[in-house]
Amino acid sequence: MSGWTEPPRGPEPDDLPSAGTQEAPCEAPCEAPPAAPCDGADVAAAAPAPGPDDLVMVQFKGHRKSCYHNRRAVGLAVGDYCMVEADRGRDMGRVCYVGPGKDAWRREASRQGVLATCGPEDLRRLHENRADEWECYDICLEKIQERRLEMELVTVERQFDRNKITFYFTAEKRVDFRQLVKDLAAVFRTRIDLRQIGVRDEAKIKGGLGICGRELCCSSFLGEFSPVTLKMAKGQQLPLSPNKLSGLCGRLRCCLSYEHEGYLESLSRMPRVGARVTTPRGEGRVRKLDLLRETAAVQLDEGSLTVELGAAEMTWDARQDLPRGRQRRPRKPCHRDEPTEH
Repeated sequence: MSGWTEPPRGPEPDDLPSAGTQEAPCEAPCEAPPAAPCDGADVAAAAPAPGPDDLVMVQFKGHRKSCYHNRRAVGLAVGDYCMVEADRGRDMGRVCYVGPGKDAWRREASRQGVLATCGPEDLRRLHENRADEWECYDICLEKIQERRLEMELVTVERQFDRNKITFYFTAEKRVDFRQLVKDLAAVFRTRIDLRQIGVRDEAKIKGGLGICGRELCCSSFLGEFSPVTLKMAKGQQLPLSPNKLSGLCGRLRCCLSYEHEGYLESLSRMPRVGARVTTPRGEGRVRKLDLLRETAAVQLDEGSLTVELGAAEMTWDARQDLPRGRQRRPRKPCHRDEPTEH
């Protein structure tokens, strides 16, 4: 497969981002071992018991988060591991929020709930699943190369009860992986789920350091991706260089949208570049704006001197800030316009 680079092996976070799903049914019977019971009586006794109306947000591998109801009033605190209802089984994750939540979270949590807290045996089995995922990764990679599929495997997630294995991959176009699903089902004898994700979700799973030197926003605190446009970079007067505006995913950095509203407010209080302004030292034309300090570099008509002034020291016609209309070019004469003789 062209362009494949296997990610380095090492410890992975216990959470995974949500993405678009392409799920294929498994034709092999499920032969999963029985799940280990939760031994979390001591943890539940030490943690404060939340109310039955509280919501619990649980984080899984790859920074994937989901909300659950807590009608059983299981004693949970942020940082605890708990057992939750999953697709045709149950799964294990780390609690990252306990509280009333939002209405959208409550709608999501109405279909799934928290079952119990987790003990040492559950944590041991979780680590065993994480170790088995590397074997699943190698086998799936081998099957992809045998089928010569144009797809790049990103990571593998095995459900806690081992009733399902999810493979996350990227591809430039839609991939027909039906034969691949049959091959994997014949090997693992469980339900197989293949999900095609985007490059931004891939960066969220793998993590890394941004141009600022900090951990990527998407893999640390950012819950959902917001649309980022090149217009935001222009409004902040940033150099339109792909190397400085793009993140590890190759797309525009998510942080460009954080201060976009503040820049728009500053821009609304300032004249545009090229506008004629009146200052205490005479009239001039705006050549440059500093939106952080809300100052403008004005070139005076007399002496061609450039001074830096604040918005309160200038007056200008607000009509100059309106976008200019498109000027139409004069229509060229056409042979049809010439008079014809009958």
